[in-house]
Amino acid sequence: MGTISLRMDEEDEKLIKEYAKTKNITVSSLFRNAVLEKIEDEIDMDLYHIAMKQHIANPQVLSFDEMMNEIDF
Repeated sequence: MGTISLRMDEEDEKLIKEYAKTKNITVSSLFRNAVLEKIEDEIDMDLYHIAMKQHIANPQVLSFDEMMNEIDF
């Protein structure tokens, strides 16, 4: 397992440790979850922008039933 370190002032460190404590998680888990969530959010936004560009270039309107048939639901 890898290790990443970062520097911060004592006030930020105290805040982060107290927050992790109130959530009953380790500081390591707090940082890992926060960073992974941020990455996932950015990927989702990138995919949204790609989908919107495709929709603008080729707008299609489907009813709910048509959409469900397309995804074989």
